Amino acid sequence: MLEKLLKLTQKARSDRSLEPLIRSCHQLISERGQANVYALAKEVIEGYQALPAQRREAFFAALATGFSPNPEQVLTTARLYAQAPTAGHLAQLTQVVEPPRQELLRRVNRAPGGTAVLLAMRNDLLDLRKSNPELAVVDADFLHLLSSWFNPGFLRLERVDWESSASLLEKLIQHEAVHEITGWNDLRRRLQPDRRCYAFFHPQLPGEPLIFVEVALEQDLPDAIAPLLEPAPDTPVSSAARTAVFYSISNCQPGLRGVSLGNFLIKKVADQLKTELPQLKVFCTLSPIPGFSRWLTQAMAEDNKPEWAGALQRVKDWRQNHSSAQGSDFEDMPKALRDDLTGLCARFLVNGSHEGLSDPVARFHLDNGARLERINFAADLSRKAVKQSMGLMVNYLYDIDAVETRHQQFVDNKVSHSAAVKRLLKPKP
Repeated sequence: MLEKLLKLTQKARSDRSLEPLIRSCHQLISERGQANVYALAKEVIEGYQALPAQRREAFFAALATGFSPNPEQVLTTARLYAQAPTAGHLAQLTQVVEPPRQELLRRVNRAPGGTAVLLAMRNDLLDLRKSNPELAVVDADFLHLLSSWFNPGFLRLERVDWESSASLLEKLIQHEAVHEITGWNDLRRRLQPDRRCYAFFHPQLPGEPLIFVEVALEQDLPDAIAPLLEPAPDTPVSSAARTAVFYSISNCQPGLRGVSLGNFLIKKVADQLKTELPQLKVFCTLSPIPGFSRWLTQAMAEDNKPEWAGALQRVKDWRQNHSSAQGSDFEDMPKALRDDLTGLCARFLVNGSHEGLSDPVARFHLDNGARLERINFAADLSRKAVKQSMGLMVNYLYDIDAVETRHQQFVDNKVSHSAAVKRLLKPKP
């Protein structure tokens, strides 16, 4: 890995077109005058933006090797601290251990529009990491700083409604990642009085949502997504509404991948809804299971638990006979086979959430302190959902008073689940 990184760096050094940008980076981190910092930061931004895409790999490689801590200086300072662990020696060690590229990124962030540029740079870096894992060292610095700058304490929660700006509404349509918004009429339904949409915003990115959540105000836990999305006239919030359903959470900034925002968003929205509508007693989700079909395919090939062999074989036979399965095929599925499928899904979510083929949505909600409440058969029969999750969806329940306890259970490799889910874990012969 290091060898490849050094080769990339040598390539960068031989590319004379990179020299002005690298020189500007060194000048920026060594500059002491504030006015010059702004000018040099702007110079670095313009230099990076002018780079052709194929040269950005070499630029990040140069950051990885040319803007790292000095190993000899780190070792010497660490020995000093080990011999005399004083506050002064600790401060020196902290200073020399920090990669200079972190200060470079901080100074770039001071320029007008610097935050947006750094998000775009990290998005480029994440794409390059797929074929260059050695660039992880640079990404770690981006993630460290962005996690601090985008701390939820700095963010503003804002309700989005039909009166919001057209540009913001267009961004909701663009970034919806769970249930596609097919146009303005579809969006209008999601913003009607019995629906809510909230987003987090950062002071340095005005008008740019970071993440948003869509909520339906219902009487009971929903068991299918279609009724939540189907067209309807403007509907006031029913006095019988007792349940807030978080049915879609979408990230809008790819450069913030790995920065935890969704869990804080859910808790902030729950608090706001409780204040606005005190009759709401239940906070839950209707969530996809994007990792289930993949896990099921592997389990059919490798499963070594004989008690599930019958269910796996029956589902396998059905899949082979319905290789192009559509929604109607699931609606016609025999009840015994439905039980097999939901039982296998329960096993996946309860026993598989800490394994390599984990489901990212399950990990998100369970780690946030939710309880796996119910598995819903034929809840989403769209093409995407049939392919990813065999049409199943899940209700995760957020008991606000119990989230810390359930989070700790998940940390301890225990998935909090309801009695209904527990019954599904008993395989049929």
